[in-house]
Amino acid sequence: MRNRLILLVLLLCAAAACGPRSAAPQRPLVGVSCGRSGTSYNSLSQAYIDAITRAGGLPVIFPTVSDEAVAADLISRVAGVVFTGGPDFDPAIYGETILNETVQIDSVRDCSDLLLARAAVASGKPILAICRGEQLMNITLGGSLYQDLPTQIGTEVSHGGTRHPITLTPDGTLYKIFGKDTLNVNSFHHQAVKAQAPGIRIMANAPDGVVEGYETDQVLAVQFHPEQLVQKDSNWLAFFRYFIGRLQ
Repeated sequence: MRNRLILLVLLLCAAAACGPRSAAPQRPLVGVSCGRSGTSYNSLSQAYIDAITRAGGLPVIFPTVSDEAVAADLISRVAGVVFTGGPDFDPAIYGETILNETVQIDSVRDCSDLLLARAAVASGKPILAICRGEQLMNITLGGSLYQDLPTQIGTEVSHGGTRHPITLTPDGTLYKIFGKDTLNVNSFHHQAVKAQAPGIRIMANAPDGVVEGYETDQVLAVQFHPEQLVQKDSNWLAFFRYFIGRLQ
């Protein structure tokens, strides 16, 4: 009898060991807008993919689209969206004409990004907007852009291919994440927020006053490139983890 009990216990233990294990938490799907390489290929920096993955998300690259229903369908499949960097916007979108030869546009990408941005806003899902993405969300929500900072504001701060400090607002998300009054960030742009869209809250400025970050209850937007900063400074992973945390 005792041997039978021992055998039964061993069988039950074996069954428990081979049975279904609790599944690991699923990573939230994150839609990521892409750029174009020529006219036939979509392209995206690996840095975006790496940053989102390290922060706990599962990135899904959105192709360029030209149909409103397709854009809405893509947005419906993900938990949140990241709008990435890229070329200038056609100023006709916000009611202006091209200022000068520095403004280089891609009308195919403009169309795609605007369709995706409008669908994302309508969905209410969290949005992270980086560089061109910050500009995209400002014009989508009703604002406008400086087309060329050196020409229009005569700034002494270099925003093209350099680094500079930004000042954080005490009640903004960037301050809450990092707990600092200033951060040193990269800069790869010559356009920026001009007329602020209704309802946005500024959370960072460059020394010349250029908007380097803003937010709404749905949108977290920065003019710099945190996906590159995190490659050399792991402290920036907190920024992406904050965003991914909003999706879970």
